[in-house]
Amino acid sequence: MNQNLIPGHKTITDRTRALAERSANCVVCQRARHKQAGFAFWVVRTFEGLCPFCRAYEQVYGRKSHEPVPPGPGTPQPG
Repeated sequence: MNQNLIPGHKTITDRTRALAERSANCVVCQRARHKQAGFAFWVVRTFEGLCPFCRAYEQVYGRKSHEPVPPGPGTPQPG
């Protein structure tokens, strides 16, 4: 089935992936994801709707660019 025929589904292009990678490597976004507080968090959370890199990050990874990265499988949980 053609993915473009699914309602609400957007095809993720190579360009979108490249933009998302830029957000994944952005110093401000990385700090916001890691700290979850402070000035960087506020900036990213406030302006991520305007930033094309942050919007692409959300499309590719399915979460906002300020949200923490979930632990991978096999990663020990704190506590």
